[in-house]
Amino acid sequence: MKTSLRGKIALILLLVMTLFAVTASAAYPQKPITLIVPYGAGGTADLTARQLAIQLKKHLGMPITVINQGGASGSIGTRSALNAPADGYTLLLSADSLGTQRVMGISEMSYADFRAITPLVNDPKVIVVAGDSAYQSIEQLLEDIKARPLKVKMSYTGPGGSGHVQSLIYNRFGLKMALIAYPGGADALLAVLGKQVDFTNANFSTIRSYLDSGDLRLLAISAAERLDAFPEVPALAEVIENSTALMGFPYTPLSLVVNKAVPEEAFLALREAIQKALLEPEWLAYCQDNALDQLFLQYQTEEEMQRFYADWESLVSWLLYDAGAAPHSPAAFDIPRLEPGE
Repeated sequence: MKTSLRGKIALILLLVMTLFAVTASAAYPQKPITLIVPYGAGGTADLTARQLAIQLKKHLGMPITVINQGGASGSIGTRSALNAPADGYTLLLSADSLGTQRVMGISEMSYADFRAITPLVNDPKVIVVAGDSAYQSIEQLLEDIKARPLKVKMSYTGPGGSGHVQSLIYNRFGLKMALIAYPGGADALLAVLGKQVDFTNANFSTIRSYLDSGDLRLLAISAAERLDAFPEVPALAEVIENSTALMGFPYTPLSLVVNKAVPEEAFLALREAIQKALLEPEWLAYCQDNALDQLFLQYQTEEEMQRFYADWESLVSWLLYDAGAAPHSPAAFDIPRLEPGE
C-alpha cells in the first residue's frame, strides 16, 4: 500500500522530532566551553581562570577556552557572558566589581543576573612599600598617616576598586591618606617602586616576585589573620583596634558563574565537575603558592553562596556610597545596609 503525501510528511516530522529529542537529552557537555575573563591577561583573575580551566577539563571532558575581554571595570566581558546563549557553554570568571557596578553607575548588572557555580578564591590585600622605604613597620606607617592626614600617598586603581574600598575602611579608623589613581594594579606598584607614592594596598598574588627580589617590603596583611607564607608579618586587625570584623571580610572574591537561565542539567553537571576540579593537587598547590583564601571551602551550598554575595554587595556598596564615591544609593536597588558581624 502506497503511503500518502500527508503520511510521508508526518513520518518526516516524527523523525525530526525524535532526532531533536535525542540531541536535547544528550548529556552535557557536547562541545567546547568558553570561559570569559572580564580583565586583561596576566592578572590574578586571568591566571586563576587558566589554572581552573586545566582542572575543569579533566572532569568535563571538553576543551575550555579562556578568553580575555577587559574594559570598563569588568563590565564589557561580563555583558558578553550574559548576552551569550544560556546553554552552559559560556562561563564567567567574575571578580568583585560585579557587586558594585550598579551603585558606581557602570552597568545595571549584578550578581543576581548570574548563578554561582562556586566562589573560588580571595586574593588577600596587603600593604607594601619600596624595599628601601623609611617605613620599617606597619606601626611606623600608621603613625605617620595619623600625624600627617592626607599627606602620606597611596596608589590605587581608581574609585570603586578594591584598593579604594580598603582606603575607606582605613578612613573609618581615622587613617586618611592621599589617594593617587593609576590605570591598573601594575601601574600602582610601579608608582611605589618609583617613589611617586609612599605605599599601596595590593593583591598578594601580584607582589610575590617583588618581595623575593627585595624591591618591595611587606608591612601588613589587610585581614584578620596572618598569612601562613609570612607568619612574621602582622594582620591589620592586630594593630588597628576594633577592626577585626571589617578586616576579616573577603574583599577580592573570584567566582565561577553562569547565566541564571542555564538549564538545570548543565548547571548540575558544572557543579559536579567543579567540586572535583577544586580537589585536584595542582589547583590546591596553586592556591597555596599564591596565598589565596579558598572560598570554595567556606561557601558550598547555594544558600551559603547567595548570602555571601548579598552580604558582600551590601557592605561594599554602602561603604562606597557613604564615602561619596558611588553616585547611586544602594537603597535604589533594594540593597539593605549591612554592618560587619551582623
